[in-house]
Amino acid sequence: MSNSARNAILAKLRVALPESSALPQLPAEGPWQKFEDPVRRFQEVLEGVGGKLVRVATVREAGEYLESDDRWVKATVRWSAVEGLGQSTIDMNAIPDPHELENVDFAVLRGGLGVAENAAVWVTDEGLRHRVLFFIPQHLALAIPARRIVHNMHEAYAAVQVSRQAFSCFISGPSKTADIEQSLVIGAHGARSLIVFLVEEWEH
Repeated sequence: MSNSARNAILAKLRVALPESSALPQLPAEGPWQKFEDPVRRFQEVLEGVGGKLVRVATVREAGEYLESDDRWVKATVRWSAVEGLGQSTIDMNAIPDPHELENVDFAVLRGGLGVAENAAVWVTDEGLRHRVLFFIPQHLALAIPARRIVHNMHEAYAAVQVSRQAFSCFISGPSKTADIEQSLVIGAHGARSLIVFLVEEWEH
């Protein structure tokens, strides 16, 4: 398709856009879901969607756990964005094209906060050269400060700045689908496993 044809199509679509609507006004105090033990709720939901929560005191302790995980140990291509949490086998600064990351076996990345009601972890591309690392590895680990667990999505959106980064999203568990013969398939479109490290003494 030529640029002129593409521009003509896009121009017609813009003309046909419906008028925008104002966001609904929601009460600041709820009623929103809250939990007696939000970390326990986060863990229960995370395990229910195929992930695993590992509570550690320090990043170093998380690294020790990772070094005992066969998936990390046997990974040929692995990379960590968290200093002290796993030894990388590739130099991300030497990889200009994200397509070259198609063979990443395991990635360890930072999460901003966790949401108890649905085990979602807020992630951004801050300090990350290639955002595809959230989705393309065979296995994924996210490290977040233990103090950054909120009860519900309302609290989560109040705590983050969506427009601050070029990319951000919530991730809950490994990739999965139940569209195939009504059977849950883990790792259908992305990571086959997810570990969330909840770090008590977070210095990063």
